[in-house]
Amino acid sequence: MARQKSYLKIEGTLDELTFYKSDGNYLVKTKGGISGDRIANDPAFQRTRENGSEFGMSATAGKQLRTAFRNLMMTASDKLVTSRLTKVMTDVKNLDAANARGERHVHEGFDLPEGKAVLKGFNFNIKSVLSGILFKPYALNTTTGALDIVDLVPIMDVAVAPGSTHMSITSGWAKVDFGTGEFETSLSNTVNLPANGTAATVNLTHAAAPTLATGIHVFVLLIEFFQEVNGIQYSLKNGGYNSLAVIEVV
Repeated sequence: MARQKSYLKIEGTLDELTFYKSDGNYLVKTKGGISGDRIANDPAFQRTRENGSEFGMSATAGKQLRTAFRNLMMTASDKLVTSRLTKVMTDVKNLDAANARGERHVHEGFDLPEGKAVLKGFNFNIKSVLSGILFKPYALNTTTGALDIVDLVPIMDVAVAPGSTHMSITSGWAKVDFGTGEFETSLSNTVNLPANGTAATVNLTHAAAPTLATGIHVFVLLIEFFQEVNGIQYSLKNGGYNSLAVIEVV
């Protein structure tokens, strides 16, 4: 590494030199690193190629699930959700005992109960974990997708977001085939409630079950908070208090 002394400050690459700025200083260094060709062909990098292949498959599986629930994630996700979900898919992939290293697949891991258990409980917004938001038990019918919460009292059974006057509850149901990349998603009705001491029974239903022939069923629950001003409910824009989590995988 060397410091640029010229009055012309350059950033970028020229031949074998890389010019860059760090902590207010303009520096230059020679290009380094290992060539892509060597990584792709040198036997010494076999483990690297295997890890790279499997990481790519895990990242793709995470993106597939995020896409399936994109409409719900828009108001309830954190900045690290992509990397966190990729880590979960990697743990599921590692359960695949049928294929050699470098060829293990997420969908093979989900064939096992242990794989489904890894995904269950995943929170898309780590700042608002569902178990720390909703304290009332719910009943989920995995055949119809119906979800019921009996006698929910928001100010007692929910960690209501500061400044909010109302809350809404929605469930999502997706059938996802991580082998083919296909998925089908159904969203329930949304129940909107005032964030007060009035008890209400929440009934969430789906018009029909996903009809995709293969894959696993993933159920999620979304709790979102609103503030009412002059009769209009506005979503709390920072989304920090909204919660979205995987509640069942079958």
